[in-house]
Amino acid sequence: MLKVKDTLRSTVHLGFDGRVFKAYHGPDAAARFDNEVCVLRHLELRGCPFVPRLLEADRLQLKIITTNCGCRVEHLDDQRARELFSELEHYGVRHDDADPRNVTYRSSDGRFCLIDFEFATILPPTQST
Repeated sequence: MLKVKDTLRSTVHLGFDGRVFKAYHGPDAAARFDNEVCVLRHLELRGCPFVPRLLEADRLQLKIITTNCGCRVEHLDDQRARELFSELEHYGVRHDDADPRNVTYRSSDGRFCLIDFEFATILPPTQST
């Protein structure tokens, strides 16, 4: 496995089979785990095509496994980033960490995708379109 992220809040590995393994640690790890699992399940139910799919969630170990949404984007103009994060709100979620580091590019279909939903908010039905 290839380590692609190692911070105070999480460690992320990319498996050779393409799956993404994320372990939560640090402050509020359980709450961040719960939130990301809830948001990813919500987005899957809403049919959002540009986020990872949750494959497994282990609450005891605070680890998830997701599908891979491509490679991190090195450069993205501010306007396109705003459009991507705004598009997410059509699926009832505000990312709340709208930074280019949370954007990937999936070459299989030429699609920009969003990752890392630890701090995301599921919007009330009246605020989503």
